[in-house]
Amino acid sequence: MKCPFCSYQESKVVDSRPTDDGTVIRRRRECINCGKRFTTYEKIEHMPIFVIKKDGRREAFDSSKIMNGLLKACEKRPVAIKDMELLVEDVEKTIYNSLEQEITSQEIGEMVMERLKELDEVAYVRFASVYRQFKDINTFMEELKKLLNE
Repeated sequence: MKCPFCSYQESKVVDSRPTDDGTVIRRRRECINCGKRFTTYEKIEHMPIFVIKKDGRREAFDSSKIMNGLLKACEKRPVAIKDMELLVEDVEKTIYNSLEQEITSQEIGEMVMERLKELDEVAYVRFASVYRQFKDINTFMEELKKLLNE
């Protein structure tokens, strides 16, 4: 690790500990040349995942977009932010664990709706109405009937 003070190439690790969430390792280092200390953080590097949009475009996966959709769907509903965050984390883990480099926006939407249905049915219908782009009241009613039959 290059020293940020003198640019010397070698340092020794003085202390190492995980962060609160356990996803990052914090390392306290000391430069062998100048003796100054600095901190580095080490985390797993995820391979980039690309989302294939309905129109064929590809863009980098961004879990904050899922959260934004959930916030809108769950507005004025008794759904805790923590539950939404857990849902997003679960979808994100599923996507990364698939080891695929590309996923369609439809697959992501289905994953979110599957989990949201268990969390809050009204939020599920709101999310589905935007995601599935209901064309008229009949398609909306079909979705409601499916929900009621389950």
